[in-house]
Amino acid sequence: MPQIQLDGIDINFPYVPYKCQEDYMSKVIECLQKKVNGVLESPTGTGKTLCLLCASLAWRQHLKDSISATKIINKLNGEELFDSRSLSSWGRGLEDIDLGYREIPKIIYASRTHTQLTQVINELKATSYRPKMCVLGSREQLCIHPEVMKLESNHAKIHMCRAKVSTRTCHYYNKVDEKSTDKEFTEPILDVEDLVKGGHKHRVCPYYLSRAMKQNAEIIFMPYNYLLDPKSRKTHDIDLQGTVVIFDEAHNVEKMCEEYASFDLAPYDLASGIEAVNLILEEEAKKFQHIVNTDDNPESINSGMKMDLSDLAKIKKILLDLESTIDSIELSSDGSGVTKPGSFIYELFAKAQITFQNKSAIFEALEQIITAMSENTGIFTNTNGLQKIADILQIVFCISPPEGTTADTMGQSAAKHYKVHIHPDNSGNKKQQRTDLWTSSVTKKQGKTLSYWCFSPGYSMAELVRHGIRSIILTSGTLAPLSSFTSEMQIPFPVTLENPHVIDKHQIWIGIVPKGPDGVQLSSAYNNRFTPEYMSSLGKTMVNLCRVVPNGLLVFFPSYPVMEKSLQYWKEEGISSRIEEIKPIFVEVKGKGLFTEVMDAYYDKVNNPQSNGACFCAVCRGKASEGLDFADMNGRGVIVTGLPFPPRMDPRIILKMQFLDEMRRKCIGNVKYLSGQEWYRQQASRAVNQAIGRVIRHRNDYGAIFLCDHRFTGTEAKSQLPSWLQPHVKVYDNFGHIIRDVSQFFRVAQKVMPPPKPKLVPCSAQSSEVNSAASSFFTAPGPVLKKAKTLDSHVPSLKRKRAGEPAGEDLFCCTDEPSGKDGMAKLCIEYEKVSKSTRKKPVSLLDALEHSELNPNEGKSQCEKKAVKMTTTSLKQMSGESRGGRKKSPL
Repeated sequence: MPQIQLDGIDINFPYVPYKCQEDYMSKVIECLQKKVNGVLESPTGTGKTLCLLCASLAWRQHLKDSISATKIINKLNGEELFDSRSLSSWGRGLEDIDLGYREIPKIIYASRTHTQLTQVINELKATSYRPKMCVLGSREQLCIHPEVMKLESNHAKIHMCRAKVSTRTCHYYNKVDEKSTDKEFTEPILDVEDLVKGGHKHRVCPYYLSRAMKQNAEIIFMPYNYLLDPKSRKTHDIDLQGTVVIFDEAHNVEKMCEEYASFDLAPYDLASGIEAVNLILEEEAKKFQHIVNTDDNPESINSGMKMDLSDLAKIKKILLDLESTIDSIELSSDGSGVTKPGSFIYELFAKAQITFQNKSAIFEALEQIITAMSENTGIFTNTNGLQKIADILQIVFCISPPEGTTADTMGQSAAKHYKVHIHPDNSGNKKQQRTDLWTSSVTKKQGKTLSYWCFSPGYSMAELVRHGIRSIILTSGTLAPLSSFTSEMQIPFPVTLENPHVIDKHQIWIGIVPKGPDGVQLSSAYNNRFTPEYMSSLGKTMVNLCRVVPNGLLVFFPSYPVMEKSLQYWKEEGISSRIEEIKPIFVEVKGKGLFTEVMDAYYDKVNNPQSNGACFCAVCRGKASEGLDFADMNGRGVIVTGLPFPPRMDPRIILKMQFLDEMRRKCIGNVKYLSGQEWYRQQASRAVNQAIGRVIRHRNDYGAIFLCDHRFTGTEAKSQLPSWLQPHVKVYDNFGHIIRDVSQFFRVAQKVMPPPKPKLVPCSAQSSEVNSAASSFFTAPGPVLKKAKTLDSHVPSLKRKRAGEPAGEDLFCCTDEPSGKDGMAKLCIEYEKVSKSTRKKPVSLLDALEHSELNPNEGKSQCEKKAVKMTTTSLKQMSGESRGGRKKSPL
């Protein structure tokens, strides 16, 4: 394994690094040596994760060796240990070491999701470094106790687990101390899946085992929220003093900082919380009445609770007062809600008798009630409302006022970063009135939601710094422009880097498509996005680009409503059937489980050598736009259908823009704030940059990017693109030239670039079953039915459809209308001049230019001659065809 030296540090790297990788590692080492913060942008595919791991671990090893050498020098008092080598030669760079510093800094590596962390840990396995490590996760991911895992609510799992641990009735937990030093767990590099396997094998709790391993770990992996959320930080007992904190995929950090410091308290939350307290109060009252009637020992009244009835009644009174206080706030006449300064939250809570003085007692009482209800299997109720109220207390009172200060001082501090917004509740959650227990104002009229929104991500970041962190490194492929990113963070970042890419110019093509093939201007602006002309032109653009982009094609829409409306229109106008004749359409879904199934089926279709690839429709800021691997054939092209601006009329967006304008006018200190408009535009640009980052995933990857909105032609929009991409951008006025240039690009790339290794990229550990089902569907009709039934059983939505419905109903609906409507046959006439008799499947990319669309009825059975309802996911299409007995003819 090659060894390089940067800034006096010897780094073992898996291969000879590129220049941009050396620059990146030098910046990482500079941050660590100088104990400063850094913001480092390096495009996806430049190996930044590998660079981060190797540079930080090499620096830590160097520091450890240097401190050891220093201790030896001090003990020898200047005497030479070896005649051939002077002790002074051991201590290169020792002048920077604090001799009083005895702890070698731990490295905390944070990313957004556990999926991303698993990828990082796999990268670590590819290096020569074998540090003591651990990965932290939740009980949902790591708990293996059968009783706990049966519970649906995460809060219920937490409290049942705590109860079993406190009473030593969890035999998995009881073996943690014994196994936490076992070499099988401490020496290898283990991710979450490895921990769970080891837990089952040795019958030891992976959750508490990872927490025990954290004490001696040299590098700790965890999701963002374990650091940014004060509640999670406290729960996992994370000590930040003297640590190095690395945020990978840090483009989300701004938003997460604000999210974890904010809350929305809906009427339903309060109502369910009050009902939960009522139930426990009723249970305790019955016990008391029983003791009074039977003259039993009074001490047995609260055997399951360490609270008496009067304390329970006080908690109920506090919650009722909070509900009535929120309900008494007058809203504006138009019902749009009312906004107050951040300090108002303390005034409102004080009216409900919640203050800095008693907040700890109230919080402990709520925790006791939740725990008691989790342990009491005789009470079936929802404790989520109570848990949310407990979490809110931690957010509002997260920082206790220093001695000598008052709540007013804290209120002034909150006013700098927060706004309170009270607005009508539109969640649709209504609590059934329980007249025998309590009467809530929520059941009488529409309730009001209390929102406490943080608009300064620097507030959470400054809180982290106060814990004595040595260095914070924020890194991602899409942080540009760095100046605005650092200004939002509100802490100094002396070290910055904007890295170029490692690819050559023949590996990337990017074009701005201002008009569709029919000459209609492409604009997803709010007043234009749902017009038939725009949706039709965008659909025609899709049809033509599908012909010239090989393998996988990703299409990103600004939002879910825009995607759903466009797909519905294309289905009605027959455009979707034209696309599916070239590439089957897969659609991103919101559900976590079904999303995994769709991704597996998409990967399987793209990697099927007998297919033309597939088209995946997704949403900017959605699951598919971040963290998923669309390398090589999985993503040869990315279409961005518009600028994904946040919803302009959303109260939170409006208040954020007003907050930034206000802070910019005040010019507090030397901090430069963005204006509201600048922030608004950058939100769209960052979402676009994250989406187009899916196309190039490594050194030998290549692909094309299509920006299908005329607004991308603006100077500002182009300047917001990643710096490495800007020199390659071309604006096209003629759609035919786009088809010509893209075809030429792929023809050259396929000749010059080495072919990728054929492989399937599973999205989950369960992908083999789904992939086999998908593969069977696309190859041979024989075993399809059996596989599809297996898939139906695995996907709940499909299972429901199967029970009691005719085969294929709702998955394929037939109509007498032809799939092509007026004008659709004229789509891109200049590219479709070959007669029907000579039509055939294109054998090369250039042939695709001459390949006209197939007749929608050609090569199909009698039933399929009718229009096919486009599936919301291709899994439904698979399942529906197999159940309906339909056979899809190969193109």
